[in-house]
Amino acid sequence: MPAPPPDEPSRRHHRPAPLFFEPPTGQADEEHFFALEKITDPRELLGRATELAVAFQAAADRSVEFQAIAAAQLADPRRFDSLPAAAIADRAGWTEDYAAKMIEYGRELQRRRP
Repeated sequence: MPAPPPDEPSRRHHRPAPLFFEPPTGQADEEHFFALEKITDPRELLGRATELAVAFQAAADRSVEFQAIAAAQLADPRRFDSLPAAAIADRAGWTEDYAAKMIEYGRELQRRRP
């Protein structure tokens, strides 16, 4: 289960690295990960691995925001097909309490948008 949404947007000190695509599942060698195993200089390896970690975290944070917005949209009482938090929780694999928090977080994100 993902971590609860943050109260405030996190501040990043690193710019996310570009993600170079891995081969599709089934074709990728388990030993290879974004060619990090080919980097022999530990300074370069630390730098690239850190860039990737920041990029994946930024992608995860952004994905959670989209989850929250979708949850808020699904729970919108103005929709004829509005879903209760329990149904949203079931669809997303969350607890009902977490779904309620995500719905509120999504509504907050929607209010912030122009």
